[in-house]
Amino acid sequence: MLIRKNVLKLAVPMMVEQIFVMLLGVCNTMMAGHIGEEAVSAIGMVDSLNTLFISFFAALSVGATVVVAQQVGQEKPKMANETAKQAIVSGIIVSGVITLLLWIFRVPLINFLYGSAVELVRSNAKLYMEFTLFTYPFIAISQIANGILRGAGDTKTPMYITMFINIINIFLGYILIYGIKFLYMPSLGIAGAALAIAIARMIGAIIIMIVLFRGSKIIKIKKLFPFKFDMKVQKSIFNIGIPAGMEQVIFQAGKLLVQVFIVTMGTASIAANAIGMSITQIINVPGNSLCLAATTLVGQYVGRNNVKEAKSILIYLVKFATVCLVCLGILFVPIAEWLASLYTNSPEVIRLTGILIKSNSVALLVWATSFVLSAGLKGAGDTRYTMVTAFVGMWAFRIGLGYVLAIVLKMGILGIWVAMYIDWLVRGTMYSLRLRGNKWIMHRV
Repeated sequence: MLIRKNVLKLAVPMMVEQIFVMLLGVCNTMMAGHIGEEAVSAIGMVDSLNTLFISFFAALSVGATVVVAQQVGQEKPKMANETAKQAIVSGIIVSGVITLLLWIFRVPLINFLYGSAVELVRSNAKLYMEFTLFTYPFIAISQIANGILRGAGDTKTPMYITMFINIINIFLGYILIYGIKFLYMPSLGIAGAALAIAIARMIGAIIIMIVLFRGSKIIKIKKLFPFKFDMKVQKSIFNIGIPAGMEQVIFQAGKLLVQVFIVTMGTASIAANAIGMSITQIINVPGNSLCLAATTLVGQYVGRNNVKEAKSILIYLVKFATVCLVCLGILFVPIAEWLASLYTNSPEVIRLTGILIKSNSVALLVWATSFVLSAGLKGAGDTRYTMVTAFVGMWAFRIGLGYVLAIVLKMGILGIWVAMYIDWLVRGTMYSLRLRGNKWIMHRV
């Protein structure tokens, strides 16, 4: 299989960026894991909640990426700049509303979803959520701005910013979680982990906005205010963004419900699930990078009305991602337990995590058809179809089958993961069938 230059040019910076995104989560989980099982369990639970609600404004990021990519393909830079401005302001408004609502209902929400967890886990979860809630507007700005730049073909700027803020997060995280005795800085534990990530996200949002105002090769926002909603541009963004966002909301809501199943299995299973997910982030770096590349490349080819090349590059990306992921999965099989031991000292958590990572290595054969194909279809604007498939896969298989395997058949946490693999297979099959026809190309901007 030949490696295409246009794919490498776009994907390599994304891959480096994804490595640092992965390191952010992995290092936080590792450091929290050495505070105790309760801390890593609390972070895993709150991150499930955060990911769900972040999906609302992540939708704007997808919408902006696709619209900008197609406008760049159509050689309409002025329209791309207006799209960038409209998307950023909408993201600030949406994230602000979500932050306010969640702050009001944060305590009952934690108690409702995780009431069966032990008291220390729930108190840690409340504390971690209070800190991370205030980072939502910063996440919204960063996600949307990075999506705009990627849509314009600039993948290096998001990479550099992500590298920088992750270094800040790891440095601050270590100091704030463990403290520095000779400087009389106290250990803040889980509060330190939350504070470090909050500071890093704030800095990242400030830097990316400076980049947009100063201007890149194609994108430059002259000023945000006075601001006037352009309903035509907003409609283009939301027509793509809302179905993509609903797909993520459906997906993350399902994961949250699955998390409720996992909470009933005990602290060891909660921790193993959180650590297993953290380790799979490492394995998935090439796959996630190629997903981002698929959205941008397919969007630009569709913007140029080159449907044949859009389909060709998407199929290539699926094959390339599969080769990369399977090779990585094989490498991780013999070191699964050792990796788990970097997060925790609990023998039971290490054993369970090892089982999950080994099973995941086999399932990676079908990962790309489920995720890279989906990303490419979004690039073409076919977000309603990916939303429907996400609903079917999540609620019929991850939740329905997951409950049967994990609870009824008593497979425990492994049953949850097996149901997830079956969901990948079903959605991948549905996306493959979609790509064979012409309906996926009917929703361009």
